[in-house]
Amino acid sequence: MDNNQLIAYFSMEIALRPEIPTYSGGLGILAGDTLRSAADLGLPLMAVTLLHRKGYFYQHLDAAGWQTEEPVEWVVEDFLTELPGRVAVTIEGREVQLRVWQYLVEGVKGDSVPVCLLDADLPENGEWDRRLTHYLYGGDPHYRLCQEIILGIGGVRALRMLGHDTLERFHMNEGHAALLAVELLNEQAAAAGRPVFNAEDLKTVREMCVFTTHTPVPAGQDQFPWDMALRVIGQNGVAEMHELSCCDRTGCSNMLNMTFLALNMSHYINGVAKKHAEVSRHMFAEYHIEAITNGVHAPTWVSPPFQRLFDVHIPGWREDNFSLRYALSIAPQEIWKAHAENKLRLIDRINRETNAGFDTGTFTVGFARRAATYKRADLLLHDIEKLKAIAAERGKLQIVYAGKAHPQDRPGKEFVQRIFQAQASLKPEIKMAYLVNYDWELGQLMTAGVDLWLNTPQPPMEASGTSGMKAAMNGVPSLSILDGWWIEGCIDGVTGWPIGVHSPETADRTPADAASLYRRLGETIVPLFYGDRSGFIEVMRSAIALNGSFFNTQRMVLQYVSNAYYG
Repeated sequence: MDNNQLIAYFSMEIALRPEIPTYSGGLGILAGDTLRSAADLGLPLMAVTLLHRKGYFYQHLDAAGWQTEEPVEWVVEDFLTELPGRVAVTIEGREVQLRVWQYLVEGVKGDSVPVCLLDADLPENGEWDRRLTHYLYGGDPHYRLCQEIILGIGGVRALRMLGHDTLERFHMNEGHAALLAVELLNEQAAAAGRPVFNAEDLKTVREMCVFTTHTPVPAGQDQFPWDMALRVIGQNGVAEMHELSCCDRTGCSNMLNMTFLALNMSHYINGVAKKHAEVSRHMFAEYHIEAITNGVHAPTWVSPPFQRLFDVHIPGWREDNFSLRYALSIAPQEIWKAHAENKLRLIDRINRETNAGFDTGTFTVGFARRAATYKRADLLLHDIEKLKAIAAERGKLQIVYAGKAHPQDRPGKEFVQRIFQAQASLKPEIKMAYLVNYDWELGQLMTAGVDLWLNTPQPPMEASGTSGMKAAMNGVPSLSILDGWWIEGCIDGVTGWPIGVHSPETADRTPADAASLYRRLGETIVPLFYGDRSGFIEVMRSAIALNGSFFNTQRMVLQYVSNAYYG
């Protein structure tokens, strides 16, 4: 590993490749796409995460649709290289040894971004400590806090061990890595021969730190009881840390709040969409919060048929994602042919796995994301008789769902079960399938292979959302609630369609949103698909040209460079 990197990117989860299960969903996919674009651009950036030997989990659904989980097994040595040396962190007074594995993210021009994956599974550690880097989002808050010590404090120490002494920026992708700022403060104090850090150290470290928040509600903040923090982290420096994790407006609580620690220790803070930044400014009124809207990595999420199409008509699109705007010049029949290939692949997967009897001629709606209740995956099923009437009067429908609930999220599991069981109520008028174990590869199939991408979150809970961006890269338009990125990406009838209107976000808007969804489907989208195919393809083409060319991580990373890293 060379020592020319100037930017260190920390994330609890990073999707490096489909075979490495070190991610759970959108946050990890975004982190991986960020690194892939950084490599494409040749940026002097490196990343730090945990190894997650047991991954997130492998999902099973029984005959009643109830989710169970099992660990994901993967062979670390098949994909990663162990680096020499060890670092240690102190947890509950014990010294926990860490080793570092490396993965190189390769860019389209041959540059690479090194990723350090921290691993506590060493014989010199106790049995419980060895499991600290096994499970992503596994265990209880105690387990999570131990992991955050490894990520933040252990991550900085690992970089120093590897010779990275000239890093200029430390980017925290969410608050999980906030303890890195404390380690940087301690480094400053030690270099000056002082036992504790001072105001000058705070100023220096703030200039080094960047924080991206993905949390649009207070309940999503990462925080731990103060007595637990004292026990796990230890007494040294904890009083100062408590003050650094306080909110100026509400004061200090009996919690160690990682979000406020990151906010207080960063010179640049951003939300992940314009609306999300607005929501964050209301939540954190005393902080200056910018907006850098998320994106997706075009070479990863553009499907093979569209890659071949773009190679012919838009050469150089991988290096210059903005050039995807020239998709407007691609003949409609070529767009449709590429889409038909994607749809056939998806339908084949659905029928092989579920025996649902899907066919390629039927209008297909897709919904796939983490099974959290605020995502409202069941909004489409709010009035099943109304949905059946649309299929009977306007044109046939088939629906494919996917998504995992967190193992400890019982309401999320009940959500999955209700959707799974709705299949029987929809028959025979509408075919529906629920695909298990939603992951990177299934995400590629679904976002490229459906005719319409559906997104129905409860505003303002969707910080950004990126699945609709992936769909747009493949000419699949969205029907979505106006929240997150879709407020910026939706041009009604051009790039897709909105559900509902801007309304008070505290109201129970589900009945009105469901009515809007059915109205859009029945009066506009399904008739357009069956009755005006050229008009539907024009929306597909515009989704690529207008949204694919902008909502990508190449644009996003360039904004981080100019605004956050060197602005």
